[in-house]
Amino acid sequence: MTDSQSSTQRAHLAQTRCWVVKIGSALVTDEGRGLDGQAIQAWVDQIATLKTAGKRVLLVSSGAVAEGMTRLGWTERPHALHELQAAAAVGQMGLVQAYETRFQRHGIHTAQVLLTHDDLADRRRYLNARSTLRSLLGFGVVPVINENDTVASEGLRFGDNDTLAALVANLVEADLFVILTDQRGLYEQDPRQDPGAVLLQEAEAGDPRLERMAGATGGRLGSGGMLTKVRAAAKAARSGTPTLMAWGREPKVLEHIAAGDPIGTLLSAGSGRLGSRKQWLAGQLKSCGRLSLDAGAIRALQEHGKSLLPVGVTAVEGRFSRGELVVCVDANGREVARGLVNYDAEESRIILGYPSSAIERLLGYVDEPELIHRDNLVLR
Repeated sequence: MTDSQSSTQRAHLAQTRCWVVKIGSALVTDEGRGLDGQAIQAWVDQIATLKTAGKRVLLVSSGAVAEGMTRLGWTERPHALHELQAAAAVGQMGLVQAYETRFQRHGIHTAQVLLTHDDLADRRRYLNARSTLRSLLGFGVVPVINENDTVASEGLRFGDNDTLAALVANLVEADLFVILTDQRGLYEQDPRQDPGAVLLQEAEAGDPRLERMAGATGGRLGSGGMLTKVRAAAKAARSGTPTLMAWGREPKVLEHIAAGDPIGTLLSAGSGRLGSRKQWLAGQLKSCGRLSLDAGAIRALQEHGKSLLPVGVTAVEGRFSRGELVVCVDANGREVARGLVNYDAEESRIILGYPSSAIERLLGYVDEPELIHRDNLVLR
């Protein structure tokens, strides 16, 4: 990326209208010492300034579990699901109150929105959530969003709020995804291990080199590290949303971002933008099965935008029904696509490797000639 392109992208941030801002646990709770009221007030003041400038802001805030730990007198993040859920339930009260009282000083209403990935996996609930969030923004309300940890059926997974925030950016087709963290951005090496580590100014979300830079180091209080943020940026890019990671305690950090100042790491979204249905497909975290593809099928999907035909499938794993989500992998097990399948698992096993013309003979009927239609398939 040239300096000219870099300055143009930064300058464009002033024209962005809809922001998703994610704030991590270490920032919100001052490294576990309890909710940092002064810092929360500063972020709220900055969001109020952004709203005065005509921007719509959705706030995804971590901190419920960490605040619950503080209230319960725990010093180490528990591992048992029921304890995590209890801490989230206790901490959510203080977290929401902290934001509500401070936004009220600016005459700004807030709304608590608790989501699970199951809410976003169901297409109807996904559309309902999108309509609700868009309505709240239209009313001038700041949605304060968090993972619904208290009822999560699979525990509090690694990096959930980073991922959740990216999916919210997809949901509302945000213009900018801001991740406020305890680092000044993404470094080419871990700055905690290498004092001379270089801060990456700009790159393109989804570049595989970014994951190698990020590593897999998490924090003591939160559930994710820089790696989850890099992956979240790649998810946000599916709706054409760039991501900016910056140090949350930088004075007036959000205002500096809006002004296009060179702080943090800007990860551009590139030229690709998925339609809303394919954004939903790409954002699904659960799959019901797996299809192994041969090289010819992979080329047809990646290079020619074709549907997946049974002739290109070499193996079927899992138990799934028609219309459920399956992942498609290459010979090395690497995911290349995912989509909604037209036949159940047993039927797929019967027709795999055969041309579409043989489906009726093999099954006694034919529903669709494709195993996954290209409109219901998204590349990874």
